Amino acid sequence: MNITGKIDVKKIVKGKLFQGEKGTYLDIVLIETPNNQYGNDFMIVQSTEKDEDSIILGNAKYFKKREESKTQSDEPEPIDSDLPF
Repeated sequence: MNITGKIDVKKIVKGKLFQGEKGTYLDIVLIETPNNQYGNDFMIVQSTEKDEDSIILGNAKYFKKREESKTQSDEPEPIDSDLPF
């Protein structure tokens, strides 16, 4: 199942960004928040040291695809009994 989220990039502590082999990265943590009053399943926080306060960057939730509509019925169509033959 996919998870989608949004973060406020203005809240990122730039000193926590680090250079990797293929780009600049930021460690984040998804914390489950079931029954959240806003309908989000996770809180996204910037990864911090043990003695630092967590910085909430945004929220995420499970991405549920719309159920594909059926083009064919699973049941056979009824036969019309009024046929002349």
